[in-house]
Amino acid sequence: MHTFSEDPTVTTCLELQREEIRVLESIYPYCVSTSEDSSKVMLKLEIPVELGDAKTVHIVDDGSTSVASGSDHDFSAVTLSLSSLPPVLLEVILPPTYPLSDGPLISSIHVVDSWMPRYILLHQQLQEQFQPGEGVLYTWIEWIRNAEFLRESGFLTSNKNAEIIRLPHPQPQLLFPRLSEHDKNQQLSQFSQNSYTCSVCFSSRKGAQCLLLSCGHIFCRDCLQGGWQLYIAEGDVEHVGCLDSSCVKEGREASEEEVRRVVTEEEVQRWKWLRQKRMFERDPTVVHCPVALCQAPVPQPSETVEEGSGWERLRTCPSCNYSFCSFCKRTWHGSLVDCPIPLSEKVILEYLEHPEGSAGRRVLETRFGSRNLTRMVLRYQENKANQQWLESHSMKCPQCSVQVEKSHGCNHMTCAKCKTHFCYRCGQRLSVNNPYQHFSTPGQKCYQKLFDASELGEDDWQPMEAYAIMEENNVG
Repeated sequence: MHTFSEDPTVTTCLELQREEIRVLESIYPYCVSTSEDSSKVMLKLEIPVELGDAKTVHIVDDGSTSVASGSDHDFSAVTLSLSSLPPVLLEVILPPTYPLSDGPLISSIHVVDSWMPRYILLHQQLQEQFQPGEGVLYTWIEWIRNAEFLRESGFLTSNKNAEIIRLPHPQPQLLFPRLSEHDKNQQLSQFSQNSYTCSVCFSSRKGAQCLLLSCGHIFCRDCLQGGWQLYIAEGDVEHVGCLDSSCVKEGREASEEEVRRVVTEEEVQRWKWLRQKRMFERDPTVVHCPVALCQAPVPQPSETVEEGSGWERLRTCPSCNYSFCSFCKRTWHGSLVDCPIPLSEKVILEYLEHPEGSAGRRVLETRFGSRNLTRMVLRYQENKANQQWLESHSMKCPQCSVQVEKSHGCNHMTCAKCKTHFCYRCGQRLSVNNPYQHFSTPGQKCYQKLFDASELGEDDWQPMEAYAIMEENNVG
């Protein structure tokens, strides 16, 4: 340490300065740092700005950016609630005659994150507070720490019993996240330094060993970890939350950020999967992705679409991006193309099994849309009626399955598509070389039924006469 002049006044001032600095360091151990040379003492003060109860802060565009660029737009503004602001940094030189005659010299002022304009005004206000013969450093620190300088500078005003801070800034959207992050970090730092009583084990722990939940209740990490790990392992995701009885009754669950701060990553993933599974069970509009290796739950699109347009059947898996139809589970085939009946029949039959107006039908209508279901049911019933008519009025070719209707004539049919010979009565395939053997063999169910009796008039050939003619022509 260097030696100052032996002037009695200077020596007295030096002792007063050192005493004042010792007091400041005992009160604000993290805010004051000092250095000395042969002629002066230098201090660096990092003064936090504490707002006490959370106050509303309006960050308004001061217009400097838009004016400089020549743009013409409405100035933006953002609003947030803060209990602290980034600190003010002062570099101060204590002259040899401080505090008896001369005041401290402020060599530098800086506000972290540059949230406050007009440093010159702050400089003048600090200098005006000095009174010869009295130390002023404590007054400066408290004046800034308690945010009184904001009120005297016009940034802090009262409005209807509420205090509001208005901060002009060239880029409010850039300043907003910095102030919010600083306030959050300050709250966490203050929380970690204090001691709290866990509401479960009633032991006193430092805040660093506890967790403050968003509901305001505090628990030690050991109690939360033990309880939440057990609930996650047992699949009881609803109880992964606040352990206070009032919050348990309300069903308050923990956020993902809170869960991540307590349990392992593997347990976090299981917790998220359990929540997805519960969402699927609660929401009838959620369907599983049909991709075998994915099968993630796919919610209904958030975009509003007209019911009955067909677009409400579209689903896109958030996990694998596969787009499919929620009815038939096939690749998306467009809104105008109906699902194949066999693939949508399961849904339709399930819908028809429930009585009209029942809860079961309402669940399906919520999932697939009432108009969609009505249209699909009508189409299914129409196809079913057509199929019943075809079965009673036609016969399927045993080779290519084409339905063949007989208008008149014998029961020996030849398919127009594949040229297969078959019996119109029973559908059996017939021999190409001797198709009539099927009708002339005793014991066959179509024996002597080449023609149907209903088609024969009084003057028409009888079956036996037809067989006789065929035998005379060496047929059969």
